[in-house]
Amino acid sequence: MEKPKAVITGVGAYYPEYILTNEELSHMVDTTDEWIMTRVGIRERRILREPGKGSAFLGGKAVEDLLRKTGTRPEEIDLLICCTVTPDMHFPANGNFIAEMAGINNAFNFDLNAGCSGFVYGLITAAQFVENGHYKKVVLVGAEKMSAITDYTDRTTCPLFGDAAAAVLLEPSHEGVGMIDHIARSDGFGGKYLHMKAGGSLKPPSFETVAAREHFIYQEGKVVFKNAVSNMADVSVEIMQRNNLTADDVAWLVPHQANMRIITATGERMGLPASKVMVNIQRYGNTTSATIPLCLYEWEKQLKKGDNLILAAFGAGFTWGAIYLKWGYNTEI
Repeated sequence: MEKPKAVITGVGAYYPEYILTNEELSHMVDTTDEWIMTRVGIRERRILREPGKGSAFLGGKAVEDLLRKTGTRPEEIDLLICCTVTPDMHFPANGNFIAEMAGINNAFNFDLNAGCSGFVYGLITAAQFVENGHYKKVVLVGAEKMSAITDYTDRTTCPLFGDAAAAVLLEPSHEGVGMIDHIARSDGFGGKYLHMKAGGSLKPPSFETVAAREHFIYQEGKVVFKNAVSNMADVSVEIMQRNNLTADDVAWLVPHQANMRIITATGERMGLPASKVMVNIQRYGNTTSATIPLCLYEWEKQLKKGDNLILAAFGAGFTWGAIYLKWGYNTEI
């Protein structure tokens, strides 16, 4: 029998209740709603404010939602992968905390860090475990508490990020749906333009690093923007070309939600009208590895079995990639 394809069979999500608006942000740092909307297209973002709760809490809630929606028992899960750049701790892995919270005791788990490309890299990775026939049910969750590493005195980065988590269930299918093709690339030259300076083994935490505010996101926006526009669009077009897809064949582009101008440029390069591009950046900001599954969660009822989707992302590293998949199910409204 032909080997199965890995198909998404459900989506779950969780995001905090607290909404940080541009108006409120303008009282914290020198910025305005117009400035933020013009440059990145973000109007508000969700922030996890409850003490003692990190990204694993968000991820656990998203996985619980996923299991509930799909009617899946925790003991049925074979593997859980958490994509994150904001784990609760350096170790153990966020996957351990999320699995415990969701009651998943029969699976192994691990974390994956590919910056904003985390979910794309994670989906490619998770699919291999399903397609090789060893695992029947794999959970992939993107969970981020970006507010924990955001400097709210830095007007160039603090408007960008929000907190959220979203998860998908992957299962084997012989129905011609699921992941069809993928492209994943990276180039380490980009590390100096988007990173967190301190907190790792190279530059451990110290009084000096804290005083220098080196435990927050550092980004050289112009370089990151230029590379994101070109590389994210390039792989999206490339995956269409090598699968003989036209703009008419693509039902949806599901882009990483980092900057409205990057999203628009990618859709235009693919020849897609705006009506075929999922956009929720204005309400959630950049939730890093959670952006793409959060789009799938919000558009789930509009997706039809067999729809051609292109998922695309660009992130720290630099990392970038695109996935071509056929949606696996219809949602009863």
